[in-house]
Amino acid sequence: MNKIVPPRIASGTMELLPKEQIIFQRMIAVIQSWYEKFGFTPLETPVFEIKDVLLTKSGGETEKQVYFVQSLGSLQQGHEPELALRFDLTVPLARYVAQYERELYFPFKRYQIQRVYRGERAQKGRFREFYQCDIDIIGKDSLSPLYDAEIPAIIAGIFEELNVGDFTINFSNRKLLKGILNSMEVRDSDTQTLVLREIDKIDKIGKEKVSEALVNLGISSDNANIILRVVTLKGSNSEMLQALSELGVKDELFLQGMEEVSSLIDSLKSMNVKERRTRFNLSIARGLDYYTGTVYETVIDAHPEFGSVCSGGRYDDLAGHYTKSNLPGVGISIGLTRLFDQLLSSGVLKDVPAAMTEILIANMAYELRADYLELAVVLRNAGFKVSVYMDSAKLDKQLKYADKARIPIVLFLGEEEKKNGTVVVKDMKSKEQKTVMLSSVADAVGQLLRV
Repeated sequence: MNKIVPPRIASGTMELLPKEQIIFQRMIAVIQSWYEKFGFTPLETPVFEIKDVLLTKSGGETEKQVYFVQSLGSLQQGHEPELALRFDLTVPLARYVAQYERELYFPFKRYQIQRVYRGERAQKGRFREFYQCDIDIIGKDSLSPLYDAEIPAIIAGIFEELNVGDFTINFSNRKLLKGILNSMEVRDSDTQTLVLREIDKIDKIGKEKVSEALVNLGISSDNANIILRVVTLKGSNSEMLQALSELGVKDELFLQGMEEVSSLIDSLKSMNVKERRTRFNLSIARGLDYYTGTVYETVIDAHPEFGSVCSGGRYDDLAGHYTKSNLPGVGISIGLTRLFDQLLSSGVLKDVPAAMTEILIANMAYELRADYLELAVVLRNAGFKVSVYMDSAKLDKQLKYADKARIPIVLFLGEEEKKNGTVVVKDMKSKEQKTVMLSSVADAVGQLLRV
């Protein structure tokens, strides 16, 4: 007798029941739709990359979280793994653009919705396999800052349609804080990076601890107070610009940052992005020195504990490890698996949608099977998602199936209906049913589904 192995999945992975999977797929569809509305082209890269290519840019702490792919027989032969699973979608994009640079057109606008893998310690909200939904705009030698405004416009469209409640797209520009540091004669790039990392922690550890950390980095107490006053400024986007201009900072990098933020705000107005959805927030510094200009972080207002659900920014050179070409870009990433898990467990995703199937054709008689299949073809050609109940079963069982599967419409076609050229249409939500002519069933079903 075979031993029964308890069915289970690995920790740090997500597996959904049908109704949750439908919600998840619809979230992907919304995101993909908005990416394509702005002219981004789809891209998929292999789930694993050559180890040396993948880790060129990172190594160190990142390497500790990478899953290596063991090829068949190599351990027995004493070989190290040559492949590793991707830990984000940015490094594969950098490799892709460098590899196909001559075949691509610039600016290159791509979106990528795929799984990535990290050796995280499995715990609530932290996954080892998860979906990222990325967009990036890559330029050749230069990329207009006007593209920076497309990113929050896309984010706003996505989160409005996902109906997750009020949200705020925080944005800033790292050139502003770096310019202020330059004006304070803090010009060492390593020190500036450390200062920005500390500022990025202000919401987590508070002003006092950030001030203490800045002083420990060699910033005078007076200058630390000025920095903290600047990064905690509040007001409308235009009020924030006015307050920064009144600082009187003449540093060239600061002025460049001011011009870029002003352009971004003007462009958002032109694209009809509601100002209440965006916030010019100087405490958003993005701790990674990867970012060089505009930065973004999006939060769900009612759930600050989620942290940033969509973040990114502008960078000077995407693929410097793979090509001598200068490829600046701007992009964002939505960690969809984590976001979905948070929204589901917090009760934000309350409305369970109907099944993917819109219409179930009940099996009234085996002799009418050809009629059911033909009717299904007609309805599918009219644009509906249709399933035919193939097994012989009592109608009560078929209706219970439709109810449990959340199929909104059931059609009954028996001998009497066939003789009269009619079909019975049942609305599973209201439990009401009516007889309609077979020739007009598509219109009748369409009206019910639009209610």
